Amino acid sequence: MKTSAAVLLLAVATATPEIRYFQYQRAIPNSSGQSCLVVDAGIYAHAAPDLTDLRLYRDGVETPFAVRADAATASEEKPLTPLNLGSNGGQTVFDANLPEGHFSDLQLDVDGANFIATVTVTGSQTESGGAGTRVGSYTIFDLTGQKLGRSTVLHLPESDFRYLHFRISGRLTPKSIAGLSVAGLHSSPPRYLTVAESAQVVRKGRTSVLEFKVPAHVPVERIEFTVGNDPAQFSRGSSVQVTPIPSSAQSQSGQALPIYRAEGGILRIHSVQDGRRIDEERMTMDAPWFDASTATRWTVAIDNGDDAPLRLQTVRLKMRERSVCFEAAAQANYVLYYGDGALRTPSYDYARLFAAQANAKWITPGAEQVNAAYQPRPDERPFSERHPALLWVALIAVIGLLGVVAIRSPKAAAPQEKQ
Repeated sequence: MKTSAAVLLLAVATATPEIRYFQYQRAIPNSSGQSCLVVDAGIYAHAAPDLTDLRLYRDGVETPFAVRADAATASEEKPLTPLNLGSNGGQTVFDANLPEGHFSDLQLDVDGANFIATVTVTGSQTESGGAGTRVGSYTIFDLTGQKLGRSTVLHLPESDFRYLHFRISGRLTPKSIAGLSVAGLHSSPPRYLTVAESAQVVRKGRTSVLEFKVPAHVPVERIEFTVGNDPAQFSRGSSVQVTPIPSSAQSQSGQALPIYRAEGGILRIHSVQDGRRIDEERMTMDAPWFDASTATRWTVAIDNGDDAPLRLQTVRLKMRERSVCFEAAAQANYVLYYGDGALRTPSYDYARLFAAQANAKWITPGAEQVNAAYQPRPDERPFSERHPALLWVALIAVIGLLGVVAIRSPKAAAPQEKQ
């Protein structure tokens, strides 16, 4: 069994790309210099997993390219220790030493529930804060008693202060501040593409449910909710369940497939409470990791509790935008090919040394077409791999023959012993 898998793997690894073995193609408009095109869900659905079979040809010759995901790599969130934590004038105060570089959002780790507080932040390049610069005032809250959720994130503008100084007015005490953390600033927010969209809401008891089908190989990384203006504020739990749609072979074998789940919540608060203004919206949740090798059925649910159902305008499943970038020669004809599962991911110097240019041209590929020259790739595996049943038949026959020989041998030897 292990030998069979190794031979098959070797056959796949050594397969070379040929235009006649690609099932699908898209024409690329003329361009020049660094040019990029977006890889949409349609390409994912017909390409091999992880786009291993994607190839670009210029006038029939394979051309190097780089695949890049439009998502800034999140810096590792760094925990910070509150410095000089204490009280001053009835307010909780502390400082924080920030890492070098730019940052924005800060997460306060606050113990306690059912509170509203205002956090005033100033920044400086020294711990003493003698010449501090006012950064802003922010409202943090825990309104779980009103079923309106909790937020202790400070959405600071882009800053590079080495020290921040915090002053909290409200019912929080120094013991309530357990810590804080910061992540580096993204150069720009990532872009997403819609994979599936629906406004067909079905009520099941106190839950609003929407269902989607996603083709095999298509990633989903985010779920986005669009809710009407009414109600003005709400906090609802949300969940998603991803169920693989079994292939015919999996159905016949009775193979149990895993189910993937994730939980989150959506929130909208625009109000004044205890004299403090609260403006907070969260309309997205992260999708669970799932095995995209088969088509999947997605069930997105919103728990309405005893409230009226939200007026959902639409719910979208989204994936991070990926793009194919290459150096285009003027007046050259480029075609993108895919649909040959025997190929491995190409290895190009261009991809390893790729550097995105601010003036790169973004182009839109033509509509997907079936490759007119397509023919199925021949099965290059050894005869025994292509016909494993014959191997078992031969093995059983040999065992049977050996058994017959073993039975007859004592009988043939018996008369000789009597002489």
